[in-house]
This record gives sequence, C-alpha cells and structure tokens, in this order.
Amino acid sequence: MHLIVMAAIFALAWGLRYAWTPIDSTVWLNAPSQRLHQYWETTLTVFLLPPLLLFTSAIAIVWMGPHGRMVWVGNDWFSYDLAIGFLGFATVSWCQLAGSGWQMLQQVRTYPIVTVNDTQVRLLDLSTLYSAQIGFWEPELVVTTALIDTLSSEHLAAVLAHERAHYLYRDTWYFFWWGWVRQVTNWLPQTEAIWQELLMLREIRADRWASTQTDPLLVAEALLSIVQSTPVFADNICAAFGHVAPIDRLDRRIEALLSCLEPIAEDRSLDSSWRSWAWRSIAFLPFLAVPFHN
Repeated sequence: MHLIVMAAIFALAWGLRYAWTPIDSTVWLNAPSQRLHQYWETTLTVFLLPPLLLFTSAIAIVWMGPHGRMVWVGNDWFSYDLAIGFLGFATVSWCQLAGSGWQMLQQVRTYPIVTVNDTQVRLLDLSTLYSAQIGFWEPELVVTTALIDTLSSEHLAAVLAHERAHYLYRDTWYFFWWGWVRQVTNWLPQTEAIWQELLMLREIRADRWASTQTDPLLVAEALLSIVQSTPVFADNICAAFGHVAPIDRLDRRIEALLSCLEPIAEDRSLDSSWRSWAWRSIAFLPFLAVPFHN
C-alpha cells in the first residue's frame, strides 16, 4: 500500500510541475504591484509543493514502518527502503550545501571591514565590479575595490540599496533552503526554469525596493555597469546585484525598473497569502494516511 501512496504522490508532484507555464513579463510588469506579488506566490508554491509532497510522504512511510497493513493492503520493505534512501540523500545534500556555505562565510569574514556611504561592508581587493550579500540569516555585504573605485557615489548608493533589500527580505536564508530543495529534486520537470524565474523575481523585488530609496535610473545604470562582471562566489548563499543569467533577465529587470511601479515587497493582501498557504498545506496530506496503518 505504501508503494501505491508513493506512486500517487509522485504522479501528483510530476503533474503540478509539468503543468506550470511562466507568465509573459509584459503582462505583470505593467500591472499593479499586487499582481506581481501574486505571481511570486504562485511560482513559489509550484516550486515548493511537489518536493514537500515527496518529503512528507517519505516521512509518513518511515513513521508507519514496513510492517502491518493499511486499509486492506499489506506493506512492504521496498517502499520503506525507498523512503529511507530519499530522506538520507536529502540529508547528505543539505549537509554538503550547508558545509560549503559555512566555509564561504568564514572566508568572507576574513576580509577587512570598511564603511562605504555609511554602510559597513567587507572589502575584497579585486579588479571585478562585484557586490553581494553572503551568508544565511545574517549575511555579510561584500564589495570589491573595483566597484568602489569605478562607480560614482550615487550609483554606489543604488547598489548598496539593492543589497540592503536582499538583507531585509532575508533572501540568502530562504534561497539557501530553496536551493537545497532544488538540488534534491532537480529531476522533477521544469525545476531549473522555475528556479530561474524565482531568481529573476527576487532581483526585481530588490531593484524595486532600491528604487524607493534612490532614482530608479541610477539602479538601472549601475546594473548595466556590473552585469558583465564575472561571478566571484557560488550562489548557494549569495545574492549578488549583477546576477542576471540567463541573459533575458537583464532586459526584464531594466524594464521593471523603468516601469516605476510600487515595490512588491510587503504589500501582501490577506487573500493572496491565504490562498498560497492553503495550496502549500496540501503537502501534509500524506500524514492523513498514518491513522489507517495498523
């Protein structure tokens, strides 16, 4: 019976991912900010719900064990071993990702601290124009000497405002966990496409917040200056200003900045949040099978 449950959950997870289609940016870039936030919520739900279903079904099967019966059908060791293997793989992947992220953060903390535009940053002596938040819940802001030497004070303030937005939204923390989910379930349909869409929406959100602190044109001009720079750090715990791959993300970010809409950040309607969490609560359905096991 456990195998039947796993097959059903797998089919549901596969179908949810397969059915996802991105909305053309011309639709939501010129729409009210709430619609853009709803697109963020929908994309995030489609990204998280299928893996969460797989995780909760595996946990439920391990909880029930390989013995006994569920309804009228007996259980088997194969589904139990499969669930154990999946959870074990996920745990090892998390440890590897967290370990590499921690090493990167310790490296960053060896860089000297300087004050730039009243903001404390870690200074990296490098000829590449680069800035990024590096870390988990309390990330470190890293900028290069080339960035400080090349950009004007106004453009530098725009870059720092963008990175401040990443800090306020705890993007490094959440994308660390979501990046782990992506790594464990990258075999599900459209994982990379949805991930890139989330990265693009994350950067647009930070750009929009920065545009409330300074002129949006300054943010756009700074972005054009930095975009050709080579990435310095891996992106598992990194939110970089110039992170625009694939190339069409640059056009969409510039278009979003020039549209001069309100920030999509915290203006969340109760209705939108309720719908998103209602959908994500479906992930706990596998636990409903536990009482039927004996």
